[in-house]
Amino acid sequence: MPPADTGASAIRAGASTPVSPQTSPGPDADADKLHPGSNGYRRMSFALFSAGLATFALLYSTQALLPALTTDLGVSPGRASWTVSAATLGLALAVLPLSALSERFGRQTLMTAGLCVATALAVLMPLAPGIGTLVALRAVQGVALACVPASAMAFLAEEVRPRALVAAIGLFVAGNSIGGMSGRIVTGWVSQAWGWRAGLAAVAAMAVLCTVAYRLLVPRARHFAATRVSPRTLAHTVAEHLRDPLLRRLYAIGGLFMTVFGAVYTVIGYRLVGEPFNLPQGVVGSIFLIYLVGTFSSAAAGRLVARLGRRGALYAAVTTTASGLLLSLAAALPAILAGLVLITAGFFAGHAVASSSVSRAARTARAQASALYQSAYYVGSSLGGTVGALAFHAGGWPATVLLGLLAVLGAAGITVYATRKALAERRARAVHPSSCGTAAARA
Repeated sequence: MPPADTGASAIRAGASTPVSPQTSPGPDADADKLHPGSNGYRRMSFALFSAGLATFALLYSTQALLPALTTDLGVSPGRASWTVSAATLGLALAVLPLSALSERFGRQTLMTAGLCVATALAVLMPLAPGIGTLVALRAVQGVALACVPASAMAFLAEEVRPRALVAAIGLFVAGNSIGGMSGRIVTGWVSQAWGWRAGLAAVAAMAVLCTVAYRLLVPRARHFAATRVSPRTLAHTVAEHLRDPLLRRLYAIGGLFMTVFGAVYTVIGYRLVGEPFNLPQGVVGSIFLIYLVGTFSSAAAGRLVARLGRRGALYAAVTTTASGLLLSLAAALPAILAGLVLITAGFFAGHAVASSSVSRAARTARAQASALYQSAYYVGSSLGGTVGALAFHAGGWPATVLLGLLAVLGAAGITVYATRKALAERRARAVHPSSCGTAAARA
């Protein structure tokens, strides 16, 4: 996930984890869990912060380097974009099965293994002889990195007192945000001075330090109870969620928003290093500081929902994102940056509303429902990155903007359909109050 989450889905996901008879909730069930002020809570918080920072610094480590990869390796923007898309696609495909494995082998074990494998691959990547090897390593790295989002939220829900959970998740999400942003900035400036291989080496060094910090700080899991999740049960749960029309709409909205975001931030570097801007690689990497806007728009999404409702908040997010895309067509750099600010704000608000709605809509197995959302989200990232780069290669920035507008139009269309469906059910309930149940509430 760019690194943004509201935390709401994770809290509810933790509630769906099976509880063994020996640890059934009681008056003092949470007394020995980690709490603010304790040494264990501080260690857990900073351990998960380090894990989140490493994960998202590595996941998007090549995004700011795409123009350099194209020039140095002599490949098209479309081929270079696969160094980003392969990693996000690997994560998208692996996060659901790995969430099931974490139920069997433990959250801490899975996160440790994933971080170690991903970091080892990061150390090897600067030595990649060509684009094919680099893409293959990135795909495997994406699968390894999926261990963290597949396990982290449930790990915190099991080990931290419920009243302290939001703060602990907040620090983990902050690590995600800072990791995603700093990884791109570091690679941009280092590659400007010493080349893209040095940029990847710098991020690998960051990941090594963060992985070591995670292992030294993370407290021993005391509340994990292993459960066996059969493939048949998992497949049945996934099928049940995919049969739910509301969940399908939310998955599609998340994927479409991420298609826009993936396309824009994969391609923007090519536009800014070329004519007429000719910005240096380090400055282009610093463009990702705009991600900080997402921190504020994600937080504001809750207030927006309170004022406009969930569909109203989605309309606001769609309008903001579309306005940013159109503004980015201008030839002036300040207008382009303002467009990126609007795109980022709209995307993060839409993502926050859609992701938090998934756990609200899921009737059972909320952890798997959230994992499916993550899968759709990162498939959108892969699709947007690759197709956006191909569009840019074929028709320049206007073609990339057109792709983004089509995705935004798709999200708007789904929201309009949901609005009309809710209104129709409300009218039907007014005529036949006893026949509609809670359908309108879920529309």
